[in-house]
Amino acid sequence: MKISKLVTTLALSALLFTGCGIKDQTAIIKINDKPITMGEYNELIDQAIGQSPFGKMGDLKGNKDGFLYLMMEQRVINQLILQELLDQEADARGIKVSNKEVDEAVKKIMDQMGGRDKLAEVLKQNGISTSAFKKDVKNQVRMQKLAESAADINVTDKDCEEFYKKNPSKFQNPEQVRASHILLSANAYQLAEDIKSKSKKEISDKELQAQVDKIIADKKAEAEKLAKELKADSSKFEQYAKKYSEDPGSAERGGDLGYFAKEQMVPEFANAAFSAKPDTVLDPVKSQFGYHIIIVHDRRAAGITPYEKAKDGIEDYLRTEKQIKSLDDLTAAAKKKAKIEFMDERYNPEVIQKKLTKQVDDVTDGQASKAKEHFKKEAEQKKK
Repeated sequence: MKISKLVTTLALSALLFTGCGIKDQTAIIKINDKPITMGEYNELIDQAIGQSPFGKMGDLKGNKDGFLYLMMEQRVINQLILQELLDQEADARGIKVSNKEVDEAVKKIMDQMGGRDKLAEVLKQNGISTSAFKKDVKNQVRMQKLAESAADINVTDKDCEEFYKKNPSKFQNPEQVRASHILLSANAYQLAEDIKSKSKKEISDKELQAQVDKIIADKKAEAEKLAKELKADSSKFEQYAKKYSEDPGSAERGGDLGYFAKEQMVPEFANAAFSAKPDTVLDPVKSQFGYHIIIVHDRRAAGITPYEKAKDGIEDYLRTEKQIKSLDDLTAAAKKKAKIEFMDERYNPEVIQKKLTKQVDDVTDGQASKAKEHFKKEAEQKKK
């Protein structure tokens, strides 16, 4: 089933805040005289950068007026405002969450993920403690109760059946393979950034390119050596992955990527994996990430998920949609009546948006502003 649970609102995210000790209590925004602190902002922006693929492309915080940083900053500020508005609404309605409700929610997440060990592994990989996770789940449950207090969240069997019938494409499963890989990182851009950040003197473009080429050549030679050894004895693949792979997520699992469809991977990797014979170690494959040594373990043919197997997922999806709609409506109403003060205009989402628009205008000769004005006029005409 291709449905992804729409967790567009932080209130419904089970990994909302990591709660790792906020120190700076300086208020950057006040909502109805209640502060959002610099500590809360720093914690969430660091988390956003750490979880983003762009976070590995260099020191984003080194240029706080850079496009990527501003994009993340705008999202983080909007999330903090949203969460504070919803927290105040929940407080006003007297919504509380018991330990029993938290335990039940944790068990449900645990079962969906494949058990206690799998959940512990995911938390470890993301640097999240069990206590912080439970705190976040408690907030998730609280937001769900808030949504249900404000709207009818009931989902019937008929709703699920109609959704299944009207969305057949969502239940068509493409061919999948289960594979493991060993990654030797060799991204030219990242290598260049690392070299420049570590160098104590200025490096010419020619010298920088030579160093990057040398590292990539060394990585290729190492990948070829490891592949040759594993072709001779593929039983060592898991051991080699844990020792050599530079993909931390899969390395701890011996390189195992689980089952995946072709479109889920970069083309070079996918083409190699889907054309491979099972239990055969392939020659190194180069992608934007570096050199991959791949072994395919199993294949699953394309098919359609039966309704009975899809039903629980559909019910969760439809309920989540209704919860999000309810919270969106609550937020919109709360925002209209809230007193929102920006103690530093840098953290005003409208100011951030102006900076982003200007940067796009500078690159596109004003097309961003023109497009914004065009859509504004269209919206005004529709209202008439």
